[in-house]
Amino acid sequence: FPAEISEFQRTVGGLIELVDQLAKAAESEKMKAIGARNLLKSMAKQREAQEQQLQALIAEKKMQLERYRIEYETLCKIEADQNEFIDQFIFQK
Repeated sequence: FPAEISEFQRTVGGLIELVDQLAKAAESEKMKAIGARNLLKSMAKQREAQEQQLQALIAEKKMQLERYRIEYETLCKIEADQNEFIDQFIFQK
């Protein structure tokens, strides 16, 4: 009977060691998964911030384009007025 108890204790000891190893491996994988999840969240936030920056830049460039368009139209009108004035001045001589 003592030999059987000793064998049982060895078996249980081996089982406990195996369970401890599996617990450590599971904890390690759990930490890796948490790290990966946090990294993905961080990347998503960075992408969202970058998208907002790009949207702001697009809006700024659209306003700049509109200002340039208005300035161009104004300059075209001034050019036409000046050409008309030059033509009238030349015909008066």
